Amino acid sequence: MAHYARINIQMLVTQVIVAEQEFIDTLPDSGSWLQTSYNTRGGVHYGQDGQPDDGTPLRKNFAGIGFKYDVDRDAFIPPRPYASWSLNEDTCWWEAPIARPDLTEEELAAGKYYIWDEDTYQADNTQGWILIDPAVV
Repeated sequence: MAHYARINIQMLVTQVIVAEQEFIDTLPDSGSWLQTSYNTRGGVHYGQDGQPDDGTPLRKNFAGIGFKYDVDRDAFIPPRPYASWSLNEDTCWWEAPIARPDLTEEELAAGKYYIWDEDTYQADNTQGWILIDPAVV
């Protein structure tokens, strides 16, 4: 069994299923289905233990509904999350224009995390990551 993504005329993923290749071949629109690997993220193949292994990555990323299939890159690319983010050509993942700050041990222990705020970035392009404290939210 393998995972297959159904691609529409705009090259968007509309469905992901688990099936045998023989089943895909029987579909009237069989050419609209592309194999995708559940173990592939960012152009790297991961093993059962969640660690990179020697497996062959397939199409840069596991397809999801709304992802776009890029023929030239032979890659599934997720929707762009924010206007300011740019595509990493190696991983086919979107990246923020500034790096996310590292959490301190205390912040980690308190369950804090960072989220991106596009409005903050547009107001001051040296800012963008907002520290969230779930105890305050």
